[in-house]
Amino acid sequence: MYQIKPVKHVIRVQSIVTIHYFELSKNFYYPGESHDFWEMVYVDKGEVIATAEEREIVLTQGQAVFHKPNEFHRLAANNVTAPNVFIITFVCKSRDMRFFREKVIDIPQKLRDLIAVMIEEGQQSYMLPFIETHLKRSSPQNNPPLGGQQMVKLYLEQFLIMLLRSGTEVKESRLPAMNETIDDRLVQDIIKYLESRVFQTVSVNELCQRFNYSKTYLSRVFKNITGRSLLEYYTSLKISEAKRLIREKNLNFTQIAMQLCYDSPQYFSRTFKHVTGMTPKEYKRSVMAD
Repeated sequence: MYQIKPVKHVIRVQSIVTIHYFELSKNFYYPGESHDFWEMVYVDKGEVIATAEEREIVLTQGQAVFHKPNEFHRLAANNVTAPNVFIITFVCKSRDMRFFREKVIDIPQKLRDLIAVMIEEGQQSYMLPFIETHLKRSSPQNNPPLGGQQMVKLYLEQFLIMLLRSGTEVKESRLPAMNETIDDRLVQDIIKYLESRVFQTVSVNELCQRFNYSKTYLSRVFKNITGRSLLEYYTSLKISEAKRLIREKNLNFTQIAMQLCYDSPQYFSRTFKHVTGMTPKEYKRSVMAD
């Protein structure tokens, strides 16, 4: 006779309160708030200064801080670099959440990838404005994918459980392999190579010589794993860097185009609009409005 036993829930998220991905200016400052639910602040790019009660914490790329319920917290940029920040607030009353109190965590690469999936699902399920920093709720998209909001919740629970498993002292290599293949590693190596050369020009032929694979194979594997072509991905890296440079306000559009090795400011502007849906000038006006 079957015995039906309930599943033990280590972490159970009751609800997602807000989910946002912000592209902030270098002089961004939020005076602070407190609320009766959890908040995670993750730095995707750049650096921010987070304050939790009386503690001042410098968070760099790949780091996250957790604010427990009713903890007063502030957030500011460092006046040098324009950061990209993922913030998610949620209700969770599980006992094991005590682990995250007053924690600043270096997020292992595998879990950074999980955050990226969470952001992508969140963008499809919620309206995630990238500049408005005073929203108190997240609005659902008009036509979200089936189960999208639940998927965000499940990804968050998985992320928190895996952090609990790994602890803060465990080395990244001891995290679960998550079925990583040779192709996965190849794509990660290509991405690192492209990221290191965002201020240069890289051709597909150069990548083929670098990694010793044919153009057909390399392009197919990269598209299968990332969902984008090599050129699309490389262009997105350049435009992401252009957005940061615009927010830092140290260079004009012509200088930014030259820095990123575009043939002309006009071609840079067309590419920027193709990727973001707005011109560099429109983007600058929008982000300076905060």
